[in-house]
Amino acid sequence: MLQRPNNLLPLFTFFIFLSFWDLNGVVSDPQTNLVSRFCNPYDGLLVSNISIFDENLNATLRDIRKQITEQNKHFATAQEANGGNPAATLFQCRNYLSVADDCVACFDVAAVRIHSCAAGSPGGFVVYDGCFLRYDASNAFFGETTPSINSVRCDGNQTADGEATAFDSTAQQVLTNLQTRTPTATGFSAATKMQVPANNNNNAQTIYAFAQCIETITQNQCLSCLNAAYRNLQTCFPNSDGKAFANGCFMRYSTTSFFPDNQTFHIVPLIKHGSNNKKGTIKGVIVGGVAFVLILLALLAWIKRPKRPERSVPRGDLSAVSKLKGPINFTYSELKFATKNFSAENKLGEGGFGAVYKGTLKNGNIVAVKKLTLRQSKKVEEEFESEVKLINNVHHRNLIRLLGCCSKGNERILIYEYMKNTSLDKFLFGKNRGSLSWKQRYDIILGTARGLAYLHEEFHVRIIHRDIKTNNILLDDDLQPRIADFGLARLLPEEKTHLSTKFAGTLGYTAPEYAIHGQLSEKADIYSYGVVVLEVMSGERSNELNFEGEFLIRKAWKLYERGIHIELVDDTLDPNDYNAEEVKKIIEIGLLCTQASAELRPSMSEVIVLLQGNDLLENMMKPTMPILIET
Repeated sequence: MLQRPNNLLPLFTFFIFLSFWDLNGVVSDPQTNLVSRFCNPYDGLLVSNISIFDENLNATLRDIRKQITEQNKHFATAQEANGGNPAATLFQCRNYLSVADDCVACFDVAAVRIHSCAAGSPGGFVVYDGCFLRYDASNAFFGETTPSINSVRCDGNQTADGEATAFDSTAQQVLTNLQTRTPTATGFSAATKMQVPANNNNNAQTIYAFAQCIETITQNQCLSCLNAAYRNLQTCFPNSDGKAFANGCFMRYSTTSFFPDNQTFHIVPLIKHGSNNKKGTIKGVIVGGVAFVLILLALLAWIKRPKRPERSVPRGDLSAVSKLKGPINFTYSELKFATKNFSAENKLGEGGFGAVYKGTLKNGNIVAVKKLTLRQSKKVEEEFESEVKLINNVHHRNLIRLLGCCSKGNERILIYEYMKNTSLDKFLFGKNRGSLSWKQRYDIILGTARGLAYLHEEFHVRIIHRDIKTNNILLDDDLQPRIADFGLARLLPEEKTHLSTKFAGTLGYTAPEYAIHGQLSEKADIYSYGVVVLEVMSGERSNELNFEGEFLIRKAWKLYERGIHIELVDDTLDPNDYNAEEVKKIIEIGLLCTQASAELRPSMSEVIVLLQGNDLLENMMKPTMPILIET
């Protein structure tokens, strides 16, 4: 039997008493509602001396508590191996809780509960709303997830029948967002909220959701673990509260807020916080109500401070780009000389917004010179300088770099770096068809996703390209993708979900909500990206009928419905060069991006996680039928 030292349990009980109550008897909230508890059966091969193992376990618990109190940590591990009977322990507190108060209190409750495991159990875990504690005779679980061991609790009231559909749909969307975003977040922890659409029968509800993985696993393991938790939570709908646990991760949703609003920023990583001034529990609980309010206000101001300039501003607001570095100004005569007076022999191509010429500058550098065809108006002239300045500051390895500009009379010219391999469409449909290997195609798909994620989510102003297609994806000397043609880019104001604007794009690549209703958001780019993915995988043009009289997206969807979408793969690829399951997954990602509902399409950062994950999508996301806007 595992012998628990008699002097340890009263010590933890004393800690719990102090953590829950301040001197005025006010209850703290460490979120110690039990979610799951599990004790491993005794294995004599793992532990030869239960008493020594028990001493080592208690040593790790003391070490964990010291780490979280003195180092202000939400996550800690500890190991002790005296006497050849090692014990390893892992603790994780929810990142939205105060370390000095709630995390310590939750640990104390968990440490007492973990001691109640059945006799002869050299391993076990306990999960609360606010924290997770696990121990074992081996530290192998530090880097593992075991989704087969899982638990789900469904609490709260059930949503009325007339409201259940909207509730379920919103809950699924918010959990899907968390499922794919959390592995990319700092500390594998993220929180968000989303409002359920109101109808005549109900008031609008808000769904709060949180997900977290232990910090000793990989991104792919985190994604896989949250996949299991997400599946378990499906059984809770339409209950108003659900919690799921799969060894290594935790996911929860509720219509009642269980974390501060200031922890929710469109699923950005949570900021770890706590009072560094509090060196111990006894000192911390003496803090009075006035001091607490002052600290809370300071925390709010610190968390909400801008980390970089605003990501999105209304179009025409020059102040947002006033401090950006401007591009080099070329003279018109320089460009005439470089392009041999914009001769036909130097012309590389032409699109809806202008022609592109190859130019050789006097210093020998080769550039791409784009003469823009813009509508003539005073507003365009005013906006051109600010937009070009903005574009000049966009720097990413998967985006074409703007080198300079030129304005003369009605002429507006942009100078870009030159890509001798030209555009992706030449390698898929033109003279270089069949020359791309599977590895090169995958790199193009992933690199394009990274470039778009930068434009949508990482640059300080959100930029929508509006014309993503294979013609606008150039290839460098290493056949890595560079997204080109920002002449169509527009800024998306932060306070709006879409803009109704004049249609600009290419039919066959254009999202239905944009082509039909003029509704523009970054999800329009994601639709176009999905089309490009399907073209890269198939080697077929999206806007041309195949021999069966179908367009590519419809063909891909029909093959997917029948479970034979591997047949979409370009027949110029050697089947020995790729893994069939990986190829099918990427086709499914393309279909996820081309779903008719813009809300269901993943973000580009989520696409990157899916592309780099080793898991299939069959248990994570199911694409719905796309709508094709035909030429």
